[in-house]
Amino acid sequence: MTMWVFGYGSLLWNPGFEYREKVIATLPGWHRSFCMRSIHHRGTEEKPGLVLALDAEDGAHCQGLALLVQEGHEAATLEYLRERELISSAYLEKMLDITLQDGRVVEAVTYVIDPHHVQYCHLEMEEQAQIISTAVGGRGPNTDYLHNTASHLIELGIQDADLDWLSARVRELTM
Repeated sequence: MTMWVFGYGSLLWNPGFEYREKVIATLPGWHRSFCMRSIHHRGTEEKPGLVLALDAEDGAHCQGLALLVQEGHEAATLEYLRERELISSAYLEKMLDITLQDGRVVEAVTYVIDPHHVQYCHLEMEEQAQIISTAVGGRGPNTDYLHNTASHLIELGIQDADLDWLSARVRELTM
């Protein structure tokens, strides 16, 4: 069985599983944004942080990484991902077609936001920056999550103007 995973946030810099190939890929119809309140990993129930999720949007696309899971590790990887990503059921696990940089189209395990979940939000960029600059959760400061993701996108040559702006603004707020 061949299993691909699409990473667009922390999976870019902390996949947590063995993979045998990583390729830049594009997912059509979805937009990466800080539209999920984090009450576990990057915030608390009392003071939620924000994490990235894929929000459906006509005409949008999201560039990220396609990770080909190491052969024989598919079941363990899926179990690990479900434990990690489905902690509060704000994400939905979907099998979506992505286009790899070399033109191949493959189906990938992808975690997208449930727009009906209580953790889903749509906030202005400045409000996102204010929240991210102070939130801390079980996996550390929300700022680390933002800056790690933004820097890895840059390293990969993937442009994301919103994350670049947020990263710069949060640095201003935390100086």
